[in-house]
Formats: sequence, C-alpha cells, structure tokens
Amino acid sequence: MKTTGNTIFISGGSAGIGLAIAKKLNAAGNKVIINGRSEERLQRALTELHGAEAIQGDLSIEADRVRIADDLKTNYTDVNIIINNAGAAYAYLLSETANAHEKAKAEMNTNYFAIIHFTELMLPHLLEKEESAVVNISSIAVYGSHKFLPTYGATKAALHSYTTALRQTYSDRKNIQVYEVYPPLVNTEFSAEIGGAAGIPPSEVADELLIGLENNMFDIPVGDTKAYANAIGGALAKLKDA
Repeated sequence: MKTTGNTIFISGGSAGIGLAIAKKLNAAGNKVIINGRSEERLQRALTELHGAEAIQGDLSIEADRVRIADDLKTNYTDVNIIINNAGAAYAYLLSETANAHEKAKAEMNTNYFAIIHFTELMLPHLLEKEESAVVNISSIAVYGSHKFLPTYGATKAALHSYTTALRQTYSDRKNIQVYEVYPPLVNTEFSAEIGGAAGIPPSEVADELLIGLENNMFDIPVGDTKAYANAIGGALAKLKDA
C-alpha cells in the first residue's frame, strides 16, 4: 500500500517501538496521531515529530477505547491506518508468584481483548476509506513461551490467531489490508527487566514495517524472528508438495 499521505493512529506511540514507528512514518510524509497513558510523555514525544498530534488514554480500559475511537472518527476523519502497538508484559517465575492468573488477565486484556474491541470500533470507519490498514504488533513470543514470561506468549499467540482470521475475513475487500509485525527482543524501557539492552534498536522494527507496507508483506518478521518464519514457511512448503 502507499506509505505516504496517510493518517495513522499508533497506540503506545510515546516511547519504544511505537515512537520509532511514529518517527519513521512521520518522516515518510504521513500524518501521525500517537496515543499513550502519560500526557507528559506524549508531549515530549511530539517534540520529535513534525505536525503530529496526540490522544491521551489507556486502551486497556473500555471507556477510554470508546472515547479514543470516537475522537478519531469525529476529529481525525482521514485516519486510514491503525497500528495496535500498546502492550503489557510481566516478567516473573510461576514458582515465585501466587497471582499468575491476575498477571495473565492483565496481559490478555491489553494484548488481545482491547485490540479486538478497538479494531472493531474502528473497522466501519476504515472500510469506508479508499485504502486502509490494520497493523498489529505481535512478537517472536508467538512461536513459544519462556519461563520468565510465562503468560505473555499466550496473549501474542492469541493476537496472531485473531489477526489471521481478520485478514481472511476481509481478503475480498481490496481497500483494507491486515498486517502483523513480529519483533524479537527490542531495546526499550518496556523490555528492560528481561534483558532488553541486548535487543535490537526499535528503529529496526520501524524500518521493517515500512518495507512491509511498501511491498504488501502482510506478515513481517523482524530480526531473529525471521529464522522462525523461514523454518515454518519451509516446513509448510514441504507439506504442500508431499
């Protein structure tokens, strides 16, 4: 799809991967609207973006999701791309916590249920556009869990399943495309407690997303995730030829 002249909403856009994506798409000539929970961080991020705007709110809260969607559809009627990037993750050991179910509930709400609902709120608007897209920021965790992130991977696997179904649902509609981005460990504040300093820079995720959009690559593995994607792709090809 076109990568300039769009109006793009990015959740979790005040820092980390979201801000890197905002910078990349802003520099490419797109109108960017960033979202985050902290007004202070949003305003700081806006100083790094040309002509961008911000909508404060917590998309894990239903009332905020409805308010933000209404704001976009009323005041930013040109919005044609939403990037669902905001996420939650808890690093812990199952052997050392008594409330894994509460952590899992919070992760699943932010990483899965909130994205389904917000996308549902925005889809009628997006389907009216000549060209539009939904971009879900997934994770290498789709391919397997880790003992220090015992419930996070399941939420991203669920998001992957939903994204695949959404893409299939609208495959006959030429004016909307559904993308999924699979970052590995990324050096951000979000991943600091799980060794994020050893990860790739968030700008690499943004670069790969832009390439994916330009080439209509609906599944966009990044960094180490490419090895998993290639292995699975090769295995599926062998099954098809068998």
